[in-house]
Amino acid sequence: MTRLAAHATAALLLAGICGQSRQPPTFSSRAVGVRVDALVTDGRTPVTGLTARDFELRDNGVLQAVDVTMASDLPLNAVLAFDTSASVNGKRRLDLIAAGDTFLSGLKPVDRASLFTFDSAVTASVRGTADFAAVRHELDHMAPGGLTSVMDAVYAAITMTLMQTDPPLVLVCTDGSDTSSWLNPAEVLEAAKRSNAVIYAVTNADASPSAALTDLANATGGQVVRVKSSGELSATFTKILQEFRSRYILTYSPRGVRPGGFHSIDVRVKRRGIAVRARPGYVGQESGS
Repeated sequence: MTRLAAHATAALLLAGICGQSRQPPTFSSRAVGVRVDALVTDGRTPVTGLTARDFELRDNGVLQAVDVTMASDLPLNAVLAFDTSASVNGKRRLDLIAAGDTFLSGLKPVDRASLFTFDSAVTASVRGTADFAAVRHELDHMAPGGLTSVMDAVYAAITMTLMQTDPPLVLVCTDGSDTSSWLNPAEVLEAAKRSNAVIYAVTNADASPSAALTDLANATGGQVVRVKSSGELSATFTKILQEFRSRYILTYSPRGVRPGGFHSIDVRVKRRGIAVRARPGYVGQESGS
């Protein structure tokens, strides 16, 4: 199959999964302007209680006036993308199911959850629901088999976040390398830069580090977490959920900068000994688009 044919096949498959054509996601709505999810820590634990006056945000070097909301004050849009390739069997499968159940137990009634599973193909098992029992049912019936399509699954998960306005967390869990995606990492990275999704990727510490997943996490202000065994998944998922709820959501309408192209973002807190993790930039909408 040629690369062009492969791209066409991937586009058709993902359009069927996501219920829409494969068009570049948009980073922010015109009504809100730009939204940046920021995790503030003292180097170890999240720092809470900050206000807009504590932040400095520069868009292409120009200081912006921001509004600040805690992610914990808003409903959460969680998209789970779980590896169900042939290697995820036995204890690994059971630990992944238990971890997914633990994550769902931490959600609130106002939250929404989606579940994608991926092996040689990507399956949208449940889409944007508060019926967590339905998600658990699909988790319990995950059947391992096939290869691993990580990039295709991440793209589908990102696209799902565009359908909801709530803070979007994409949690990807895989125990190995991508062996069968049609989409290349550069395409998925571009989609991530145009979305509001924050991507956390949980991978096996024994597997080769994935530069593609690291790039996706860094581009969205997320993180790659490497676990030594599947028995650590439940605690890891719980920590990720707690950390995500501790994030600040900074919104602003850009002033003094050109509308289109890539905008670099620099977020800082006016206190010593504080670290901020946020996306490094976004793709702005052209004027009149």
